[in-house]
Amino acid sequence: MDTKKYIYSFGNGHGEGDRTMDNLLGGKGANLAEMSTIGMPVPSGFTISAEVCDYYNKHDGDWPDAVDDQLKENISQLEKRMDLRLGDNDDPLLVSVRSGAAISMPGMMDTVLNLGLNDQSVQGLANKTDNPRFAYDSYRRFIDMFGNVVKGVDHEQFEEAMQEVKKKKGVDLDTDLDAKGMKEDVDRFKRVYQEAVGEDFSQDPQEQLKLAINAVFGSWNTPRAITYRKINQITGLLGTAVNVQSMVYGNMGDESATGVCFTRNPADGTNELYGEFLPNAQGEDVVAGIRTPHDINELEEAMPESYEQLYQLTENLEEHYKDMQDIEFTIQEGKLYFLQTRDGKRTGKAAVKIAIDMASEGLISKEQAIKLVAPNHLNQLLHPQFKEDDEEDMIGKGLPASPGAAVGKVVFSSEKAEKMHDDGEAVILVRIETSPEDVGGMSSSKGILTSRGGMTSHAAVVARGWGKPCVTGCDDIDIDYSSGTFTNGATTMEEGDWISIDGTSGKVFKGKKPVKDPSFGENYHTLMSWIDEHQNMMVRTNADTPDDAQKARDFGATGIGLIRTEHMFFGEKRINSMRKMILSENKEERKQALEDLLPYQKEDFRNIFEAMESRPVTVRLLDPPLHEFLPDDDTELQSVSQSLDVSEEELQRKVKSLKEVNPMLGHRGCRLGISYPEITAVQTRAILEAAIELEEKDGSADPEIMIPLVSTIEEFVEQKKVVNNTAENIFNERGRTIDYKVGTMIETPRAALVAGEVAKEADFFSFGTNDLTQMTFGFSRDDAGKFLDTYLDEGIVENDPFKVLDHQGVGVLVTEALQKGREQNESLKVGICGEHGGDPSSVQFCYNLGFDYVSCSPYRVPIARLAVAQAQLAQDG
Repeated sequence: MDTKKYIYSFGNGHGEGDRTMDNLLGGKGANLAEMSTIGMPVPSGFTISAEVCDYYNKHDGDWPDAVDDQLKENISQLEKRMDLRLGDNDDPLLVSVRSGAAISMPGMMDTVLNLGLNDQSVQGLANKTDNPRFAYDSYRRFIDMFGNVVKGVDHEQFEEAMQEVKKKKGVDLDTDLDAKGMKEDVDRFKRVYQEAVGEDFSQDPQEQLKLAINAVFGSWNTPRAITYRKINQITGLLGTAVNVQSMVYGNMGDESATGVCFTRNPADGTNELYGEFLPNAQGEDVVAGIRTPHDINELEEAMPESYEQLYQLTENLEEHYKDMQDIEFTIQEGKLYFLQTRDGKRTGKAAVKIAIDMASEGLISKEQAIKLVAPNHLNQLLHPQFKEDDEEDMIGKGLPASPGAAVGKVVFSSEKAEKMHDDGEAVILVRIETSPEDVGGMSSSKGILTSRGGMTSHAAVVARGWGKPCVTGCDDIDIDYSSGTFTNGATTMEEGDWISIDGTSGKVFKGKKPVKDPSFGENYHTLMSWIDEHQNMMVRTNADTPDDAQKARDFGATGIGLIRTEHMFFGEKRINSMRKMILSENKEERKQALEDLLPYQKEDFRNIFEAMESRPVTVRLLDPPLHEFLPDDDTELQSVSQSLDVSEEELQRKVKSLKEVNPMLGHRGCRLGISYPEITAVQTRAILEAAIELEEKDGSADPEIMIPLVSTIEEFVEQKKVVNNTAENIFNERGRTIDYKVGTMIETPRAALVAGEVAKEADFFSFGTNDLTQMTFGFSRDDAGKFLDTYLDEGIVENDPFKVLDHQGVGVLVTEALQKGREQNESLKVGICGEHGGDPSSVQFCYNLGFDYVSCSPYRVPIARLAVAQAQLAQDG
């Protein structure tokens, strides 16, 4: 017999669970239990755990055996607490059925309100409340939601039926319909349901409840929910919990309302109550953006007592949770209820300010402040802004829902946005309002513009969570999907036209508006100074130019972990010398061509060393196969043959001779240096002479020379010998020496396996996890995109292994190589220079192994610094 507990009750000052149980109860259920325990006004209900969802989706819609009995018991308990009965014709208990995963997924899964109504109980509700308009408004909403969520009836069909009633009654808004109008709505909605489903609307509340619970479980695997999890890299969850909660009503008249509020401004972090409400409405009206709501501060005048209570209780919640809270509330005839609280999604700018302010207020410690800022928040701070703050070519203004500047082509459908994005085009998704089905198009867009909806609408919440610029409620524009245009009356924009939106001011402009890099304020620098107190692992940068190096230094990089020297060979004069070297028929010709390249390389290294001001700089010797420097089409072939004074036939012969079946596993890396040691020698000369010349001018350099793609100790020793012999010659010629290190990039599985032997000779290891991932999986980085999306969708891999380090495979090789290396060489310096060096989870992995540094692109340096601090704090407990 299954005795496992699957259902947990809450309400009346008691909650079976707390916020630590979010994996089981979902964020919503865990917080409902916690809020109940601390005395918040939470309507009673119960939570069906995410384990049931997991079982349901793995067993073709069945429940574990114990769930039916536990559901009956919890319904019975709820009826006793409320002194109402589900299905009672005179005074019915009505419930909401809401989803709630461990990680917030705004609007991605389904909700059903007013469950329990039927043709008899709606009359009982009307009599009991003496408010037939409210009763029939609730019933038509229930038919709409149940039809859409449970039976898949398009919501637009219900909306069209309602528009017909409003037109017949001569009113514009839903709230203008009287009881008779609402009753007519119910009749029309039932006909829509019957025609679409092929059966009458269910009159059995028990059946309604079970079908609604199943529909919410099923919504876990809808395309929009799957897409959202994929975009946000949400993995490892059981599914969604289901919260069944007694209804409270914001649509009972002018003393009732529903709303969403944040304890601080989620756009800029200002310490103020922020949000919106709608009088005489139910909760979904606000988040759906169907009606443009009122600012939360207007509630103070409309319902002063409720506002004061809301203000005080939200402050209490923030103090309890030690974080900015996102709260859904309902006011029923002057009485306030909380339906949900969760840590609020916020922009990067707001995240940093909130963390600093809360620490300054004494609400949290500096260490807690560091934990409050997600790595993605710092990434958002890098968003560009418009250069000029003017109104030239402004075609509308809406609500500043998510800050930042976005420039792109107008597109009206999510499908089109995704296609154009895949084709490499920048787009702005323009919708009357967004819905969860738009998540793919929203993700593919540079920014989002809607003509309806408020600051807490679906578009606003999702955009802020992703850090995408968004303008909502721009009622200056009229959108016509059928013609593929929007207009403000004077200016009409067609699909494909360029527009610019400013999510900071809410302004919308015609054409491409110039943008600039963001500026970082005092809060950012304060946070980074706190982060610097927890940096037991250094963060370097991958940089190939002095500008990149300087940018990385500005972001706090402590050195360079990778210079790709091949990038220094481009430019007309340089590439010609490189090509002459490749076309050389003998060693002397090769050496002469390389000598021509020497001044360019030396100048590059000197400038980079100077920019880094004595910080360590790791230079990778030439890595890619030589064919990459030669032309690959007939037009370029002709041009190159003329510039090099070589016949086209000779050039074609050389290109053909260098062509490889699998060039990424061919004649590249140290294999080039072994075949042509003069390449290694000249690059070594450029590096060390640049360092010496800088020191002669009272500068300082700390060069580290990295041998790429070794698989055997013999390869490394041979190349190290060339480096050391060249260095000795330079020191003799110059009459002075300079300290330098010689190490290798561990990027082949065999190098990882023989790392102990290599470490006896190497000063440092740098893990090139891009190639190590490629070779360990057998996935081509260039071609894996053809199937990786399918792998991610089917759960064959949890993450793209080229973005997030694979702990179980590649990670094991890294771990063993590190251990073997340090066993043989205690002073071995170890770092990572693949793209994983900027991924927070990969940074934490490296930190836990005891790496000396990670290295990433300049703009990811702040993210990596934050990840290091958070890894240290997690390890410290």
